Amino acid sequence: MKPRLDPSALTIGFSRRFATYKRAGLLFRDPDRLARLLSAPGAPVQVVLAGKAHPADGDGKALITTITELAGDPRFAGRVVFIPDYDMAVGAHILQGTDIWLNTPRLPMEASGTSGMKAALNGSLNLSILDGWWAEGYDPTIGWAIDDGSAAGDESEQDIRDHASLMQLLEDEVVPTFYDRGPDGVPRGWTMMMRRSIARIGGTTINVQ
Repeated sequence: MKPRLDPSALTIGFSRRFATYKRAGLLFRDPDRLARLLSAPGAPVQVVLAGKAHPADGDGKALITTITELAGDPRFAGRVVFIPDYDMAVGAHILQGTDIWLNTPRLPMEASGTSGMKAALNGSLNLSILDGWWAEGYDPTIGWAIDDGSAAGDESEQDIRDHASLMQLLEDEVVPTFYDRGPDGVPRGWTMMMRRSIARIGGTTINVQ
């Protein structure tokens, strides 16, 4: 049976080419900690991933296999979904249907990362490494920056540091902001960030009050 997504849960999207430098597996470095985050009572989180590797990229294809296996891990109880047969239509649905756009490239290898711009115009907030366009576009009122934008000399050290920053942001800032709601059930702080993000990244002038 295919897992059903929860329309009320905070939804994290990761949809792009599965090149190893993009580190699709960074979120999964500590599966037990991630499982606790995804299934927290009253604040569920789900992750939707999609993408393809170049036919000659064995490491990228192996990463997709790993992610697919993790999606079936009982610890995640349907909270992680990998969508096969990635194409532009699948990418568009993920852009339109996620609350957080996750981008975790290894510094300084991201050429642009402009899918985050498209996600923002669809109301998704960026949670990204400070690389590519986000290095210039980041503002704490419109999204979150993973780590401080400095590259470590050792890749394994960088992965450890970036994973720690990513999880801290999710646990202490992203999830609490999404589920901080008034009597009307509206996450005022979150929607304010959405409006500011759309206005800034889209270059429009709207009332953000």
